[in-house]
Amino acid sequence: MASSLMVGWDNFFVIAGSSAAGLTGLTFIVITLAAQGGRVNPRGLSVFVTPTIVHFAVVLGYSAFLSMPRLNALSLSLSFGVGGAAGLTYSGFLAGGIRRITSAYVPAHEDWIWNVILPSVAYGALVAAAPLIWRGAQSGLYVAAGAFVLLLLIGIHNAWDIAVWNSTHSEPTAPERPAATDEP
Repeated sequence: MASSLMVGWDNFFVIAGSSAAGLTGLTFIVITLAAQGGRVNPRGLSVFVTPTIVHFAVVLGYSAFLSMPRLNALSLSLSFGVGGAAGLTYSGFLAGGIRRITSAYVPAHEDWIWNVILPSVAYGALVAAAPLIWRGAQSGLYVAAGAFVLLLLIGIHNAWDIAVWNSTHSEPTAPERPAATDEP
């Protein structure tokens, strides 16, 4: 069973991991461009941008881990259980961070759905995949794969949301000073 546990999954994890890596890089570019425009709020980074990078990194990390040879039911079950529990804990911290936003921005329902609820569903699915590995490895792997795809979709949505918000909400700029002249 151990040798056939991951047979047929290699293409999925290559695609998922490559997508996560590429999207992480694109998200960094968006944030860099926003920072150059003076539109980066440190509080917004920790509440909205960092989780997007974390979700992509989870998919990338699991894709690398699950591509390793000789994985067994115990290693899969432990990794899904621990990773899912850590993700649920992180989602709880994000909920607290969103609640504490005191700037002029008021989080919308969409922010709660895409930054707390759906990631909690994905990480909860990983927790659920842990015992499923013991009942039937393929069913547990399908649940985990669904969680990884959901995390990718969440990251894509949130990166897009950040890019759109940054391009449509410009900070007021200081009024231009008249050019200095030599005339008195």
